[in-house]
Amino acid sequence: MSKNLKVVLVGLPGSGKSTFGRQLAQELKFSYLDLDLQIEERFQQKIPEIFSIHGEGKFREWESEVLSELLHRDSPFVLATGGGAPCFNDNMDLINERSISVFLDVPLDVISQRLSVSKGQARPMFQGLDFGEITLKLKSLLSQREFFYNQAKIKLSGEDFSAELLMYELINLLKS
Repeated sequence: MSKNLKVVLVGLPGSGKSTFGRQLAQELKFSYLDLDLQIEERFQQKIPEIFSIHGEGKFREWESEVLSELLHRDSPFVLATGGGAPCFNDNMDLINERSISVFLDVPLDVISQRLSVSKGQARPMFQGLDFGEITLKLKSLLSQREFFYNQAKIKLSGEDFSAELLMYELINLLKS
């Protein structure tokens, strides 16, 4: 694998980008990065604080800025993005230009179950919602974001994909 290979995971909240990203990074012996955590460190505020104090527009501006800086690094990594990151400020174009993008296409009922079990703990967008409300919210998000997610170079569908499966896909993509 290339010494500067970057793998960027995109998909809905709860699709497993962080969990799978850590596993994949370990398998590849790459650094693992979480875009939201990078933003929080850089601006010394939690994401919900940024939204409430500065608004979504400023958050999306900062998100694009941090994403660009990360993608211009000369080191390999696996990056989990926030669910909306690919959908703003030509971010998906930048992701595809500077990395191998992977869409984790997990069934909505699986994501709804994950989010309802965790009660949307760190996800203000889903707090206080029941299973049905979470599913409706996810359907709405998917209809807004699917156009961007589907631009990913690799699409892993289902609920059971593995680092090994993605490695196989990556190797095939790099060979072509």
